[in-house]
Amino acid sequence: MDLLSRVIGLLGLLSMVSVVSGIGANWSTQTTHPLPPETVVKLLRENGIQKVKLFDADYETLNALAKSGIEVMVGIPNDMLSSLASSVKASERWVSKNVSTHITSNNVNIRYVAVGNEPFLETYNGSYLRTTYPALQNIQSALIKSGLSNQVKVTVSQNADVYESSTGLPSGGDFRTDIHDLMLTIVIHSL
Repeated sequence: MDLLSRVIGLLGLLSMVSVVSGIGANWSTQTTHPLPPETVVKLLRENGIQKVKLFDADYETLNALAKSGIEVMVGIPNDMLSSLASSVKASERWVSKNVSTHITSNNVNIRYVAVGNEPFLETYNGSYLRTTYPALQNIQSALIKSGLSNQVKVTVSQNADVYESSTGLPSGGDFRTDIHDLMLTIVIHSL
């Protein structure tokens, strides 16, 4: 019986390991001592990192990821949300410059665009509440127009503070009241 329990436990562990689709890392270009992008890509590959989130669409960084096979999420900084929310043309230019070009010309494996970086963080005092969803819609429209909407998905990175639970249990919580309806709209848009 003890051997059987160990075998079942080992099989369970192996089945959990087999469902992991990759290990990822965040990569910010806002550092005091940046490494050359080619060096970072080499380190990512040597350490088995298969996915990376970029907080902006730095041209050199994206070029370094060409033909690496690493799955990429390109972030749009919060300070760009207003211009992208107010202009479909600006969103189309952003997608063309930062997504389409790198996929078609450089073979970068861009799979996601993150619209903003935790734009609903409470410390921002609602600064991005009116611009995040319209920016998401315009980026989605630009991806559709470019023919990349089946390959590249749009998301909004969130901080844990978008969710509240009076019981301390996840099942007892909901989105913060100040963003509840907006979060539901974004979730429904993503389906």
